[in-house]
Amino acid sequence: MRPKLRIARSEPDLRAHYSVRRSIFVREQGIFAETDLDEWDDSALHIVAETDGEIVGAVRIYRLDDFGLWKGDRLAVLPHARGGVGMLLVRFAVESAGLRGGYVMVANVQEANARFFERLGWSVRGPKTDYHGRPHREVSISLRGAVAPDAHAASVAWITG
Repeated sequence: MRPKLRIARSEPDLRAHYSVRRSIFVREQGIFAETDLDEWDDSALHIVAETDGEIVGAVRIYRLDDFGLWKGDRLAVLPHARGGVGMLLVRFAVESAGLRGGYVMVANVQEANARFFERLGWSVRGPKTDYHGRPHREVSISLRGAVAPDAHAASVAWITG
């Protein structure tokens, strides 16, 4: 079954969003000691992917300036749901920021995931950097005229808020 994607608006959705992130960034990868929550969570749009009534993926996006620069980060998918959910979350995030007047989105991704983003149309920018002890790369994508989801993802529930 294809996941349903949406912007988390309810308390249960937000709790599930944070739980997925904690499972991946604290427990699985050990990037953060106790929590990955930070000051950006107050203003971010939190996006969730739901399959069979379970939130299995999360990503957040937020505006960096008044001119249309957006950032996406904290992309996380539970291990049993991997294999396409991340791609759908990234595409939904790009579309959501574009619909809100964004012109470009940046992300700081783990170096091992840079190729994944390139396959989705993102460009790697600049040198490798260190973030919490892990090599990362900055990537970016144009949001103006962003391509709508392909036919393969057409069955996803695109709810833009």
